[in-house]
Amino acid sequence: MDTAHRIRQPSSPRKSLFALPALGGLTLVAILVTLRSLGLVAVPGTVTLVARWLTTGLFVAHAVQRRSLTTWIVVSMLIGAGIGYDLPGVAVNLRILSQVFLRMIKTIIAPLLFATLVVGIAGHSDLKQVGRMGVKALIYFEIVTTLALFIGLAAINISGAGKGITLPPAPKTEPIAAAKQSAGDIVTHIFPENIAKAIADGQVLQVVVFAIVFGIALALVSEAKRRPLLQATESLAEVMFKFTNIVMLFAPVGVGCAIAYTVGHMGLGVLVNLFKLLATFYAAIVVFLLVVLLPIALLIRAPIRKFLRAMIDPVTLAFATTSSEAALPRAMEAMEAIGVPRKIVAFVMPTGYSFNLDGSSLYLSLAAIFVAQSAGIHMSFGQQVLLVFTLMLTSKGVAGVPRASLVILLGTVAQFNLPTEPVFIILGIDELMDMARTSLNVLGNSFATLVVARWEKAYGTERPSEAVREALSP
Repeated sequence: MDTAHRIRQPSSPRKSLFALPALGGLTLVAILVTLRSLGLVAVPGTVTLVARWLTTGLFVAHAVQRRSLTTWIVVSMLIGAGIGYDLPGVAVNLRILSQVFLRMIKTIIAPLLFATLVVGIAGHSDLKQVGRMGVKALIYFEIVTTLALFIGLAAINISGAGKGITLPPAPKTEPIAAAKQSAGDIVTHIFPENIAKAIADGQVLQVVVFAIVFGIALALVSEAKRRPLLQATESLAEVMFKFTNIVMLFAPVGVGCAIAYTVGHMGLGVLVNLFKLLATFYAAIVVFLLVVLLPIALLIRAPIRKFLRAMIDPVTLAFATTSSEAALPRAMEAMEAIGVPRKIVAFVMPTGYSFNLDGSSLYLSLAAIFVAQSAGIHMSFGQQVLLVFTLMLTSKGVAGVPRASLVILLGTVAQFNLPTEPVFIILGIDELMDMARTSLNVLGNSFATLVVARWEKAYGTERPSEAVREALSP
């Protein structure tokens, strides 16, 4: 397996004594606020204030014991919402910290996309040997991920989860207007004339086009010429993953300050939109499973029950760790164990980590339109299709790393001149969305190996190795 897909085993989360008291405090606060808002009981404002901050303190104690970045992000969201609601004057001055976090995230986009795309293409230069299998796999990847993008697009347009949010005004230093472009201008703008300028200007599509052509060219040169540059690109991908992890350590501060600033201007009503977005996303996943994957499974006569039983462990691991990579070894073993030849598993699954992330594709289209709705920007059907086309390319750089989708989303939002504040709002519930999209990534990627095996008439032609049988034996 190439170095871009080394497996990082998740560490066991620490148990916390404050989890239940914190949830109990949150329930109490919700009851007090409901009683007060409905006028059923005259609850003094001081009582709710004290209850809120005591509950926040319990959540902080819980986060200290857990030592989990995810927990700290959720807790920072609560703290930020509290500061924005109780101290709006202070919250305004905290926005600078969220802007620092945003700038650091933006520096990741170009090198991460370039490295992952080049490795994904040139790292599998044996497509000439695999022949039909490679072509079929890529065709399947594009069809399914495009359907996922359009399902996400339809879901968010139906629910309108982002509508009704009033964003705070952008600072005067941030330009808003953008010149209108014709269809010809849009097409020519996709292709870079200067890759350094494209990176400096944050032109995501231009970086993607350059990376694709570069990867194809690298795959066509001899092994002696290709290997050194491919190793350097793989190292760059690994470094950018580590870079992302370092920047994400600042995420609790950036998210907390962004939520504080947003709530200070908009009030707590924005939380309703967040829950609506979460429900929309989970509903869209169910639709994707029933409307896309299930018909394909019936069409190829896949052993559905056998497949689902084999996927219980990998999907559970992906859901718990929010990392597709953590579930990769188990998923590969499971597919080989149910009859998919190892040569197909070894090619399709690693390739799918760059080209077949159904959950991330669905999430990106849904989240991007949520950003536009939050900003009160109406996007025509043509503009939304162009956005889907952009995501169809940029999402191919999303390796199975926690929150890599955030980088792609920010890059796409910037490409369409949309505000970034709603992205921070989404990040507050990103962990709950990440669990589902990562699970769908693993499920869809594993299912792709079964589809290709059936397509190649190779399913069940090889017995799983003894090591695989031992690994999956009860």
